[in-house]
Amino acid sequence: MQMPAPIRAPTFLSRRRLFEQKLSDLHKCTDLNQLKQLHALIYKSNLHNHPFVAPKLVSALSLCRQMALAVNVFDQVEEPNSHLWNTLIKAYVQNSRPDKAFEVFCEMRCSGVLPDNYTYLFLLKACSGLKSIKMIHAHVEKCNFYSDLFVPNSLIDAYSKCGLTGLEESKTLFGVMSERDLVTYNSMISGLVKAGELKEARKLFDEMPERDRVSWNAILDGYVKAGEMRTAYQIFEKMPSRDVVSWSTVISGYAKAGDIDMAKVLFDSMPAKNLVTWTIMISSYAEKGNGKEAIGLYHRMEGEKLRPDDTSFVSILSASAESGLLGLGKKVHQSITKTSYKCSTLVNNALVDMYCKCGSLNRAWSIFNSIERKDLISWNAMIHGLAMHGHGKNALQLFERMKREGFEPDKVTFVAVLSACSHSGLVKDGIHHFYSMESDYEIAPEIEHYGCMIDLLGRGGCLNEAFGLVHSMPFEPNVVIWSSLLGACRMHNAVELANEVLDQLVKLDPENVGNYSMLSNIHANAGDWGSVASARSRMKETGGERANKGVSSVELHDEFHEFTVMDTTHPKSDSIYETVDGLSQHLRKIACVPNVVV
Repeated sequence: MQMPAPIRAPTFLSRRRLFEQKLSDLHKCTDLNQLKQLHALIYKSNLHNHPFVAPKLVSALSLCRQMALAVNVFDQVEEPNSHLWNTLIKAYVQNSRPDKAFEVFCEMRCSGVLPDNYTYLFLLKACSGLKSIKMIHAHVEKCNFYSDLFVPNSLIDAYSKCGLTGLEESKTLFGVMSERDLVTYNSMISGLVKAGELKEARKLFDEMPERDRVSWNAILDGYVKAGEMRTAYQIFEKMPSRDVVSWSTVISGYAKAGDIDMAKVLFDSMPAKNLVTWTIMISSYAEKGNGKEAIGLYHRMEGEKLRPDDTSFVSILSASAESGLLGLGKKVHQSITKTSYKCSTLVNNALVDMYCKCGSLNRAWSIFNSIERKDLISWNAMIHGLAMHGHGKNALQLFERMKREGFEPDKVTFVAVLSACSHSGLVKDGIHHFYSMESDYEIAPEIEHYGCMIDLLGRGGCLNEAFGLVHSMPFEPNVVIWSSLLGACRMHNAVELANEVLDQLVKLDPENVGNYSMLSNIHANAGDWGSVASARSRMKETGGERANKGVSSVELHDEFHEFTVMDTTHPKSDSIYETVDGLSQHLRKIACVPNVVV
């Protein structure tokens, strides 16, 4: 017997249900092509004026960064209600156009539509300063929207982001609130922690009628940022439940405090690790120069099938750059290449910076040239890299190319440019670029720019000009500037000026006996042995041997080995000195043999 075919619903009904489903999820759509098709169907169905459809369409176009189309949809609605006005305000906020959000708010009021509590919630996210927040606050008071706790809570949060003055406003608002909930307390505690008011934050925390994880994490973060790790750990131990944020905060705190072993113990104790905690630990080992541990953890993280994102890559590469850990930096780069990770400009910039600071200029140059969408940070990193390795002329050529390609230099660019001139002895170029900062770009030189100029003039033998700039600049010269001048005095045997510089250094850094050592060398070069004896005597009075000895470091097998003068702390110091003595004897023999090319 033949079974009857199943009854199917008419095709037009299936299509209608599908269309209705698409409309209900329209505000979540991020596929621009699909959105354009739906947009066409909405017009065909004459639904673009519908109060349910129009706000969803505006939201979807906002998510796809199509604000011109979103405004076009809004303009075709004859009498937009408050919900549609709010949707357009929110869209501008999401697209980083706070000015347009406030403009729409003004149009809304002029059109006779009354703002509601949601209007002010969205506008608070568009506020960039205390003045605009106070304006919103005045409107909230006038309309008496305090009954919706979301509004005063959002005001407290917004005020707390505006420094100490804003914090005082948030305290006043908190004090007059007749009703408070958990969010109110959490917002206030977070604001106090951010401002460094830890005692007041703890007092409020202790007074809370109830607490959640946000409350515990906020106060924990406060103690960690204050460096009070003993109290932070006590808070951590008392927490009724811990999440990844709690673990990450305390691990990061111990790592920053220099207790990497405790950080590792906590890391190993974590019930569930995420990308953030792995990144914290790897970066912490890298910052300490422990490449072997950092690379080992990186391998383990990959074994856990965790794929780093932009934030992780940038954090680890930055730590590698600051410590000079080329091995770790190369490992990260290999992972990026192996997994065909689509590098953002942010990650490429971190790679350029890492290779520059680790001395691999050719790799940095190759990556720089491969960046499709360079930003100002890309150019600054490469110019600075060329500058620090003595390629001053190449750095200046790149600077000119940057300007030709339409990028306007900032203060960071000029630090790199002046540093390039200083390291390569390009005195005339340096003077030209220094004075062009204000005349051509309206950038007021800061102490870093003056420091580069003084170093440039000092290295170039223009000591009187360097001293003139020190006395005329609008900042008090710091230790770095005076030390730079002392180095220049040594380079050019300027004994009298060196004594003047030392007097200033003693005032700013009295414990640094290295300054007397350099002055002693300057007098020795001039043959003034009486002054040498005097400098040595002052050195002994200050503290005998140099407190901050120069350190040389060698990276071998992903580990750093550090050495100071006559250092015997290294476990293989005996064999190292034996090898050095052998090399010295070999060099003496070579020196006795005529016409030997080494």
